[in-house]
Amino acid sequence: MADEVILLDFWASMFGMRTRIALEEKKVKYDYREQDLWNKGSLLLEMNPIHKKIPVLIHNGKPVCESLIQVEYIDETWPGENPLLPSDPYQRAHAKFWADFIDKKVNVTARRIWATKGEEKEASKELIEIFKMLESELGDKHYFGGETFGYVDIALIGFYSWFGVYNKFGNMSIESECPTLTAWAKRCLHRESVTKTLPKSEKVTTFISQRLGVE
Repeated sequence: MADEVILLDFWASMFGMRTRIALEEKKVKYDYREQDLWNKGSLLLEMNPIHKKIPVLIHNGKPVCESLIQVEYIDETWPGENPLLPSDPYQRAHAKFWADFIDKKVNVTARRIWATKGEEKEASKELIEIFKMLESELGDKHYFGGETFGYVDIALIGFYSWFGVYNKFGNMSIESECPTLTAWAKRCLHRESVTKTLPKSEKVTTFISQRLGVE
């Protein structure tokens, strides 16, 4: 019997983008179900009763929650092509460290720029510093794992769709401040899995501006 794979997600979620990219990299066929985050459906609440958040990956009726866990699950469940995590234990641990860093530092700081009044300037400065740390880790490598697109790239690339939001509300230009990271993002966009998944930055910026009632 063929695998039944369902993804409960929201188009602008940088977390859901991770899962979608991983599924595309592994060429896994799945049923994408867009969710209304302001009126959550019964399936989402049933499959993720703890956090009640997207993305939720449902594989043969069993839910897997949290995007980084989903990427690892996808890598282990469909190991055939395009490995996402290194096989070497140290390199694997190193990749997980940086993915965790992205969740704890990039996500939290970036959100403060547009979601918290009065913290935009400080959060913008902090975000640039965080991105410069990531540029230092990337160095002159093609991808974070070297020549191979993988786990850390997947963890970070969805935020590229939000650069317009951060630039607008943080009054900055990430592209000029972080040219190495911007060049990396554009390299990632050469991959079909990324191009198919990431929405245009302008679309995300318009969406957030409308949600916040800002022109």
